[in-house]
Amino acid sequence: MLNTLRAYRWLSLGALLSLLLLTVANAITPQLFRWGIDQGIAKHDLRIVLYSAGAMVVAAIARALSNFGQSFWAEAASQGVAFDLRNRIFSKIQNLSFSYHDQAQTSQLLTRMTSDIEQIRTFLGTSLIQVISSVVTLVSIAIILLIMNWQLALITLTVVPMAGWLLTRFLVRNGQLFRQVQEQLSDLNAVLQENLLGVRVVKAFVREPAETQRYTIMNDALVKANMKTIRAIRNTFPIIFLLTNLVTLVVFGYGGAQVIGNRFSIGELVAFNSYLLFILQPILLIGFAAPAIAQSSASVERVYEVVDAEIEIRDRLGAVPFETCGGRITFEHVSFRYPGATREALKAVSFETKPNELIAVLGMTASGKSTIMNLIPRFYDITTGAVRIDGRDVRDFTLASLRSHIGIVFQETTLFSGTLRENIAYAKPNATLDQVITAASTAHIHDFIISLPDGYDTIVGERGVGLSGGQKQRIAIARTLLTDYSILILDDSTSAVDAQTAAQIQASLDDLMRQRACVTFVVAQRISTVRNADRIFLMDNGHLVAQGTHEELMQTSPLYGVILESQVKQLPCIHKSH
Repeated sequence: MLNTLRAYRWLSLGALLSLLLLTVANAITPQLFRWGIDQGIAKHDLRIVLYSAGAMVVAAIARALSNFGQSFWAEAASQGVAFDLRNRIFSKIQNLSFSYHDQAQTSQLLTRMTSDIEQIRTFLGTSLIQVISSVVTLVSIAIILLIMNWQLALITLTVVPMAGWLLTRFLVRNGQLFRQVQEQLSDLNAVLQENLLGVRVVKAFVREPAETQRYTIMNDALVKANMKTIRAIRNTFPIIFLLTNLVTLVVFGYGGAQVIGNRFSIGELVAFNSYLLFILQPILLIGFAAPAIAQSSASVERVYEVVDAEIEIRDRLGAVPFETCGGRITFEHVSFRYPGATREALKAVSFETKPNELIAVLGMTASGKSTIMNLIPRFYDITTGAVRIDGRDVRDFTLASLRSHIGIVFQETTLFSGTLRENIAYAKPNATLDQVITAASTAHIHDFIISLPDGYDTIVGERGVGLSGGQKQRIAIARTLLTDYSILILDDSTSAVDAQTAAQIQASLDDLMRQRACVTFVVAQRISTVRNADRIFLMDNGHLVAQGTHEELMQTSPLYGVILESQVKQLPCIHKSH
């Protein structure tokens, strides 16, 4: 983490120079007191008293300016580091594979990008400069004390190794404790996030009291974790404060005896006592910084767990751009297991498509339909076998070029904050309004959009709230149609649309799919889609158990008949409900 300060070396240098000037001003001030007392007050020389007073005013101004300088430059550098870390993590999250996001909690990532980075920024902006300043002050003041009175200095400096041992013991013992606090905060954020996303479900099932109790339990666990850190601080720092107070008493007694014996002047004792404050203050500052060091250390580990996470899906060395598609997509004995899963989602699946072919993929839930769709754009890499486009392994293409030529409508629709036009043009921000309207018309959402007061400039609510599931799905279809796709994948893209609208969308898409796409995959749930397909892939428990036209599978596959029969039985119920 400290290496990140290299990008802000001039700000860091400014803070260090200010720190050194502050140390010099602190070191000079007690000597001015000694001079004023011994040479001015003791000898009744008003001129020396005034000179020393004026010099102390200059030193005070220098201290104020230096203190402001070190705080300002350190804070500026810490803000820059926090900015870079946030960007680094966000950029890394964009490039991490689906497998990482499948297992990582969103709340954990949010906490690392907010609370953990703030802990790091606070450490760099405040605690780090305090520690460096304290160390520099300790060394410089220790040298001055040894020069002034080595016997009294040795007595005074005994507090330093004792306090150092106590602080080291505190950090070693309680580092994991501060990490647990951050983990507990992430768990609390997870409950909050789930509740905000599922607030409609909570209200529908009258679960508000239960959710409040769940949040209270997690909140109480966070408080208990924080109280453990407070108890750890309580067990260490009172001892340090006691040591510093005892040293002050020893200096007063021993130094006073030397003044009485004329081995030490009153001015020197006052100066020595002033230096004592300068040497005790750094110890206390390091003590106060110790919890921040422990917290930031835990936060650094958590942040760099994301920064250093391995990107599993990346461009191969020598990867080439994907430019044209002939329409021949081949799966060669493809098997695939999701990370952390105990069973394979696909088992030795093999097929090859033909140019301009419309493929419908049918099967029961969890049969592997969507998994096939995820492997073509390399959202995951296969476990064994090969996925090829026109004879070339998809891993030989650059990811950006491959995915930019594959149009996908996911089963779960995601919209972003912004206008409807911005959502449709998400993958092609420079698209003209006419192009956006054409895509919206094909997806049968144009009439709805122009009926809104602000038309295409209508702001979409968070997660598309305010739009029906079917409307969001049609916007997602329009968004995909606006891209320069060569391969089109529709993963149950009309599941939230009524049968009549789905048929209209399907009719509009048929021509486009034949004209623009070299091959089209449709994860099918509707019989109409299945009938229009050139070929149907029937999936069952990760196996491709049959393939052929609708008529062929009706005659040869009992499973196909069962699936269609289950759909047909649902239709009278739907009509009856209307």
